[in-house]
Amino acid sequence: MVRIKRIYEPAVKSDGYRILVDRLWPRGVSKAAARIDLWMRDIAPSTALRRWFNHDPAKWEEFCERYRTELREQQPLLDAVRQQAKDGPVTLVYSARDERFNQAVALKLVLKQSITRKRSTT
Repeated sequence: MVRIKRIYEPAVKSDGYRILVDRLWPRGVSKAAARIDLWMRDIAPSTALRRWFNHDPAKWEEFCERYRTELREQQPLLDAVRQQAKDGPVTLVYSARDERFNQAVALKLVLKQSITRKRSTT
């Protein structure tokens, strides 16, 4: 199971394995307070894509497509998240203010689609 959560929300045991999916460390949060198990900088959108998107809902669909394209180069990281999710709950942690239009939401969609695709081909 893959969940998403803002880093500014308290960590709880049910979060399971917490993966930070931001390229930059969130402002105002200590590493101890964040309780992050793994920081996957390279699974985050590129700096250029992040700046282009700028959390503009009008760009959401194109952002998701561009991000999906970038993620094709990060297959080992996607596989690592999938494997971790087989072992227990995984929470993708992000710092964006926007809870609907951010990279964790897009990443969860990519993971869900790829898992569904793998199940339908086996």
